[in-house]
Amino acid sequence: MERDSQLKLYGLVAEQLKEAHARVRGLQVPEGVRMALSRKLLVITAAAKHDLPDAARRLDRLMKDLDEGRFPEGE
Repeated sequence: MERDSQLKLYGLVAEQLKEAHARVRGLQVPEGVRMALSRKLLVITAAAKHDLPDAARRLDRLMKDLDEGRFPEGE
């Protein structure tokens, strides 16, 4: 039973990551901001391999930031 919920969470996170990557690609922001967002997505992807619930929380926060127009500083 727990494995089923874990698989559902993996599927949900994978779909959200795919959507987040598409949104970041489509943003009209400076390249440095896009790179910072891409790095955040890579960190979340790596975290999903070790702590899926934490990765899901991080991804939810990132998506909320994108929705509200809050972007990291570019380099």
